[in-house]
Amino acid sequence: QVQLVESGGGLVQAGGSLRLSCEASGNIFRINAMGWYRQAPGKQRELVATITYYSSTNYADSVKGRFTISRDNAKNTVYLQMNSLKPEDTAVYFCNADVSILLRGRNDYWGQGTQVTVSS
Repeated sequence: QVQLVESGGGLVQAGGSLRLSCEASGNIFRINAMGWYRQAPGKQRELVATITYYSSTNYADSVKGRFTISRDNAKNTVYLQMNSLKPEDTAVYFCNADVSILLRGRNDYWGQGTQVTVSS
């Protein structure tokens, strides 16, 4: 089985920065695409950024130029550097990974979420 553990959330003022981390563990053969999603109160979960195994990236329009997704394949870890944070970035941020498991095929996994709160 695979587990994703997130860290780095917290409370910051508008204009500040946070760096989220998500480390995958388990019987992993290969982590394919990874991504960050977020869900604000009363809203649906939305895609923030994704990154392929070869570090091709994609961002939601709302975070382009402010957020940067990256990964360390040797550590099975994905990061989200968040700069110039706005109050509307406040949400629970979830890590997602498309994982090929040794001898068990391929499945999608989610972290438990980490709270990001941006004050004005």
